[in-house]
Amino acid sequence: MVSQFVSPDKVVLLTAVKYNFPEGIHAIGRLDNHSEGLLILTTNKKVTKLLFESKVSHKRTYLVQVRDIVTPEKLLQLQTGVTIRIRGGGDYTTPPCEVEIVKKPVGLYTREQEFLERLPSTWLLITLTEGKFHQVRKMTDAVRHRCKRLIRISIENLQLNNLQPGEVKEIEEHDFFEQLKINLY
Repeated sequence: MVSQFVSPDKVVLLTAVKYNFPEGIHAIGRLDNHSEGLLILTTNKKVTKLLFESKVSHKRTYLVQVRDIVTPEKLLQLQTGVTIRIRGGGDYTTPPCEVEIVKKPVGLYTREQEFLERLPSTWLLITLTEGKFHQVRKMTDAVRHRCKRLIRISIENLQLNNLQPGEVKEIEEHDFFEQLKINLY
């Protein structure tokens, strides 16, 4: 599913979610159609600017499955910064970020994914404060570990927890801003 309500392309949109969304709602911090996880929807137009365009950085955490076994050397490269290609064709060195190897999560698999799981892979927990176009995928590619699965599990203290694909959870505005560590005023 693409994290949009309207598209000129023939893709599955957020309108496929069985929920009565209010008028004027939009996605913040989109996920591409090959990624999963936490997606914020709001009618407050100030949130995007405060969360992703402000001078204050906001942490985003991803659970990432990559091909093959990540060595300590490759892990250190990811932690300290790698050079990736960004939109416009330039090279960009990512700033240091938090990356750790984690155990395979329980309960995240479809039959197809269970089959692919038989191939050697590593699960990583990556926390960064920026999001250049497809940055996490490009970072893992830069160290020769192709991303097989990418799940955004949190933005600041707003957590995915046990929310399933297609489920919607409404949050009171005060709690929403507090968990995201943003101040409207």
